Amino acid sequence: MNPDTVLEQALAIARHAGTILLRNLRQPIERATKSSDIDIVTAADKETELYIVGELTRLFSEHHIIGEEGGGVGAARSTAQYLWLVDPLDGTLNFANGIPHFAVSLGLCDAAMEPLLGIVYDPNRSEAFYALKGRGAYLNGEQLKVSQTTRLSDAILCSGFAYDRRTNPDNNLRQWAAFTPIVRDMRRYGSAALDLCYVACARWDGFWERSLNPWDAVAGMLIAREAGAVVTDYEGSPRPQDGADGRYLAANPALHPQMQQIIAESYRS
Repeated sequence: MNPDTVLEQALAIARHAGTILLRNLRQPIERATKSSDIDIVTAADKETELYIVGELTRLFSEHHIIGEEGGGVGAARSTAQYLWLVDPLDGTLNFANGIPHFAVSLGLCDAAMEPLLGIVYDPNRSEAFYALKGRGAYLNGEQLKVSQTTRLSDAILCSGFAYDRRTNPDNNLRQWAAFTPIVRDMRRYGSAALDLCYVACARWDGFWERSLNPWDAVAGMLIAREAGAVVTDYEGSPRPQDGADGRYLAANPALHPQMQQIIAESYRS
C-alpha cells in the first residue's frame, strides 16, 4: 500500500463528500433522532456516508470500514490488516441548524487501531487537514505546528458536551467551570474533529472532551499529534481510542500536563 496514493485518493473522496454536504445544506433538512432527542441524524449524513463507503470499498476491498451511521463493511474485521473509520458529517447539529461549521472525517488505522492516516475536510472553508503517521500534519499543503503558549492564563481552550449530559453526572460541567476562571477564553464549536485540527494549527491551545467515538476523533488525533500535540485520555494513556468512555485531551506539550491536572482536580472536588 502506497501511503501517498492512499492519501491522494482519500482526499478526493473527502472533498467530494463535502460537496454533497453543501448541496444538502441548501435544501430543506430532514432529521431524525438516534440515542436521544439531542442526538440527531440527517439525510445528508446517510447520503454522504453511502458515497464514502462505496468509494472506499471500491478502492480498498481488502480493508474493513466502519461508518458512524452503519456497521462494518468490506473485509472481515477479524482478518483485515487495515480499518477505515468514517464520520460523514461531524457537527450534525450545526449542519441541521444551518451553522457552517462541520466536517468530513476519515481515519485509516492498522489492525490494532493505531492511526496511520487522518483527513478532516471542512467544505465551508475548503480546508483540508491531513496527516500520515510520521510525516507531519498539513492544511491545504502548509505544514502545521501547535501553539507555543505555555501558561493556561494565556490559553484558548475548547471542549464539548456529550449527548447524555442531561442524565449523566459526568457531564463536563465541572471541568468547564474549573477552566473558565483560569484561561484566557473558552470555546464550544460542536465538531470534535475540527477542534483537534484547530489544536494542530494553533487556533486552539488545548481541547478536551468525553464520550467521543473513534470515528469522531481518530483522524483529528493523528493530525494533532503530527503537528506536535500531546493527545491522551484524561489519565495520560496514549490510546484514548481504546477507552469505552472516549475521553480525549489534546494540547501542546507545555499545556497538556497543566490541563490534565485541572481535570483530575475537578473530579476530586
